[in-house]
Amino acid sequence: MAADARIGQRRSYDGVLCTVWYIGQVEGTTGSWLGVEWDDPTRGKHDGHHRGVRYFSCKSTSPTAASFIRPTRPQDAPQTFVSALQLKYASEVTADQRPIATQKQVIISGKVAEEVGFDKIRRKLAQLSELQIVILDGSHIAYASPPNGQDAEQPISHVCPKVTELDLSHNLLERFETVVDICSELGSLRSLRVSGNRFQNVLEDSKLQSAEEVFKGVGELAVDETTLEWHEICHIASKFPSLRTLYSSANQLSRLSLIPIASFASTLVSVRLEFNDFTSLADIAALAAIPSLRNLHLKRNRISVITSSPSDKAPVFTSNLQYLDASYNQVASWSFVDSLPLSFPGLTALRFSHNPIYENAELDSQDPAGSRENKGSKTDKAYMLLVARLPALQTLNFSTVTPADRADAEMFYLSHIARQLAAVPEADEHTVLSRHRRWAELCELYGEPSVIRHAEVNPNFLEGRLIDVQFYLSTTSQDTSHTPQDLARRDAKIPKSFDLYTVKGIAGKLFGLPPLKLRLIWETGEWDPVAGFDDEAGDSSEEEELEEERERAEEKTKSGSPAEKKGGRWVKREVELKDGPRHFGYCVDGLEVKIRAEMR
Repeated sequence: MAADARIGQRRSYDGVLCTVWYIGQVEGTTGSWLGVEWDDPTRGKHDGHHRGVRYFSCKSTSPTAASFIRPTRPQDAPQTFVSALQLKYASEVTADQRPIATQKQVIISGKVAEEVGFDKIRRKLAQLSELQIVILDGSHIAYASPPNGQDAEQPISHVCPKVTELDLSHNLLERFETVVDICSELGSLRSLRVSGNRFQNVLEDSKLQSAEEVFKGVGELAVDETTLEWHEICHIASKFPSLRTLYSSANQLSRLSLIPIASFASTLVSVRLEFNDFTSLADIAALAAIPSLRNLHLKRNRISVITSSPSDKAPVFTSNLQYLDASYNQVASWSFVDSLPLSFPGLTALRFSHNPIYENAELDSQDPAGSRENKGSKTDKAYMLLVARLPALQTLNFSTVTPADRADAEMFYLSHIARQLAAVPEADEHTVLSRHRRWAELCELYGEPSVIRHAEVNPNFLEGRLIDVQFYLSTTSQDTSHTPQDLARRDAKIPKSFDLYTVKGIAGKLFGLPPLKLRLIWETGEWDPVAGFDDEAGDSSEEEELEEERERAEEKTKSGSPAEKKGGRWVKREVELKDGPRHFGYCVDGLEVKIRAEMR
């Protein structure tokens, strides 16, 4: 009845939890109603504002978290801790647990499936005094002990004295003092989860105020989905003197208030703030005051920038913070990545997948060859650029960054910058280099790459339709009818519209050789970070692989490659121009190319 209901009361209907925020009439109807906010925000029909009238407000920001229900609707019976514990772990054998002989047989491939070992498990779980892990999620718990007028129960300390991990999530708990009463009888408790409850008046809770002794051994606290504000969460956490891990996900947090947190900052190692509403790193600046913090989880927020307003300062965490999970956010700028070492000077492990930056067009906009040659997916390129831009990173997206991976990534990044420089006039180089903080450092490590600029040519002019080709015959040719001087080099201007058959005919005529016996290889002048080294993995002996690595290293040293100062799996990228009707201009880049001719 309506007389039994009260504002702030927690209720459960058919296993769905809610909080009563309104009792009274609803315009246009007869009789009394309860205005409730469902824990599941998709369950309702409005937000307390109904047909132009505001009856109550919800803590949830969802527009469909509220409903009106009749007070006479049957509700699930609230439980005490001990009654819920016995119901789950020590109840009598139910219909679905009766002996197999009385159940309908399940036949699979002609064989009868039998339940083996479950009776033993049930008997073990029924020994409540031996339980160490207790999970009472969604058990309708509202009381630590029976209310006045009900039969007394055994003390919790006698029923389950050995509990070390306790989950009281998604119950009917209204005040944290009930949690204090339960935990005060569990002296071995080390982990506590109270997520999905709706605690009220936390700051005025008298039992919580002096609960340090109750929670002195608890190192893990989860208050996810409680709609508590950050200062309320900190107030609760401050009563856990040994707290190491704090879970506060899905609490609609958009900015952490700067409040004193010294009472628990000396022990806290991990903070999980997934599924909240942060948009910048400045929103979590309060956490920078925790010197012991090593792991920070920000998965599935809406973070896109370091600071969102000129008045904000970028947070600077201590070097103790080594792991950051910023996956599933909205980062689309490489400047954000470049700023990470400034905010996280000790960062060595990063999870960054599922950000828009993986689809950033910058990866290909300055890479004209990318449209013709498959040089790896955007995800692969983004991975290499992330490794190269973050010099201290040891793990990215759970994958270890090996020394070879780093060398490959940094040389790829260096060539990436060089292509961007080649695309702008020399006077504008500073605008490009301002976006790449590691340019000077990488040039010191690997040598400064050549920046080759081509003058822009009007494609409508004849010179814009011709390609200057430098042919040379490979010195490995077995043809002895010509001297090396005769075979050294031949130059030609070839229209872009010529097909490859015609180009091969021109090359044959220049060298006086049968065109059908020639192979034409376009030497792009670029370095491919991984091509060709893993294609035959496992097909050669270890000695052969070592010899090949030595030969490649010698070749790179002689050619003055970017790898001459530091090793890496790099080869010059070459493309064979195979016979076909394709236009020459679609098979090469630029108006000046170098092509090697080889005898088959």
